[in-house]
Amino acid sequence: MKLTEKMSYLKGYIDGIDFDTTSKEGKILANVVDVMHDMVAYIEDLQGQVDELTELCEILDEDLGSVEDDFYEDDDDDFDDDLDDDDDDFDLSDYDDDFDDDEDLYEVVCPTCGDSILLDSGMLDEGSMACPNCGEDLEFDLDDLVIEDIEDILEAEDIEQDI
Repeated sequence: MKLTEKMSYLKGYIDGIDFDTTSKEGKILANVVDVMHDMVAYIEDLQGQVDELTELCEILDEDLGSVEDDFYEDDDDDFDDDLDDDDDDFDLSDYDDDFDDDEDLYEVVCPTCGDSILLDSGMLDEGSMACPNCGEDLEFDLDDLVIEDIEDILEAEDIEQDI
């Protein structure tokens, strides 16, 4: 039984039993039934709107699916063709010449801002660079260093290292 049918049955039942609407309790019950009747009408209206919107969403979903199929159909074919190509045009080493996972990194501290910077040997070989934090020009001169100088620096800083 639908909600409107239940409400009609209830209203008919109350009218059929010759209910006294002049007493306090009767007035309250009659008003409650009227409010329930209005609520049922409102709920039925909302349900109708929900049903219409659901149907519209289903239509839009089907239309969007058709558009996606038409639009992406060509792109999917092109993508699959690209994967099937045996061309070796792409070589990661072309883009990764400057990076080597096994290369040693050196930590340099900027004397101006105190920021620690990790450098590889290629950056040190350039001789100078700007500090990424403060912009101070940092210069590296490794030509005069010999193993003994490095050992003295490490001992002065109390750093143990195997050479």
